Amino acid sequence: MIRRTFLALAASTAFAFPASAADKDIVDTAVEAGSFGTLVTAVQAAGLVDTLKGEGPFTVFAPTDDAFATLPAGTVEDLLKPENKDKLTAILTYHVVPGKVMSTDLSDGMKAATVQGGEVTIMTEGGVKVDDANVVSADIKASNGVIHVIDAVIMPAM
Repeated sequence: MIRRTFLALAASTAFAFPASAADKDIVDTAVEAGSFGTLVTAVQAAGLVDTLKGEGPFTVFAPTDDAFATLPAGTVEDLLKPENKDKLTAILTYHVVPGKVMSTDLSDGMKAATVQGGEVTIMTEGGVKVDDANVVSADIKASNGVIHVIDAVIMPAM
């Protein structure tokens, strides 16, 4: 059941991302997809572009623009201010796990250490969740890792 869900998610992703995504790094793949403008802007503001274009591999749980839009009004704008760079960096790096973790590597209740230092919890029963975010597209391969699209911004304990 779990694998079937991920296979369906991975198959639906083929229509949302270019066929050549595996030839591009994580940042270029996100830019080309067109639904991660807020995430890309935040990555730029936090100074993480070079890191996410680096060798990796990385697993990124990538919130869409719609996911960022569900945050309270003014949150994104406030986080993008230079004086909030450390907080923004902590939030963004909480969405990144070192290594390449494909959907077939997941198990219900597993914990994954993030680059930020915290842990995300993966649940696979009744659909895949990372903390409180649903995985809506899985296994988008990039040259330096993999992207799993999520429908919410996940927040580390601060």
